[in-house]
Amino acid sequence: MHPNPIYRDADRDHCLSFAAEVGFGLLAVSAPDAPPLIAHVPFVLTEGGDVEMHLVRSNPVARAAAEGLPARLAVQGPHGYISPDWYGMDHQVPTWNYAAVHLTGRLSPLPDDSLRGALDRLSDEFETRLLPKPVWRSDKMPEEAMTRLMRMIRPFTLTVEGWDGTWKLAQNKPEAARHGAADGLQAARIGAGTDQLADWMRAVTDA
Repeated sequence: MHPNPIYRDADRDHCLSFAAEVGFGLLAVSAPDAPPLIAHVPFVLTEGGDVEMHLVRSNPVARAAAEGLPARLAVQGPHGYISPDWYGMDHQVPTWNYAAVHLTGRLSPLPDDSLRGALDRLSDEFETRLLPKPVWRSDKMPEEAMTRLMRMIRPFTLTVEGWDGTWKLAQNKPEAARHGAADGLQAARIGAGTDQLADWMRAVTDA
């Protein structure tokens, strides 16, 4: 995460809310005598603020995840390239603005009989965002087919012990320069979620 504290004033609730809204992240663990292992996972946050997810059983992360394995979940938000020409200031350099949250803690497998509930909570989270479309539920699947698919995956929880967030939105620039960069970003669209990122840059209060 960026070391400048001006970009890192978000508290726990803000970081967790951001992660929950995105709902997808990069899960990283370390295995003995091997490079770090990484999996891309959808997830939901429990009421207690822990992360509930599932992995394909053949995934190396799932095979390595003994009880209490240290892990980090990186959740990426909008990001985009910022040209120095957009600031309207001399002696500036290119940069990349972004928002991201890291959640750290202990990754543990859950009992297999908790899998169906975990899958239902995950699909409900995102299906309800599609309203008024009727919500898809797993009971629409033939039970035999659902059981066969569930044999391939395993539920996990990340017990969150730490959090860290970066919102790099040109807080170190004057308002006019920041708004100029937001306008340039929105026109160029080099990145992902650039409209949202530009809106956040315009909403920043001068330090």
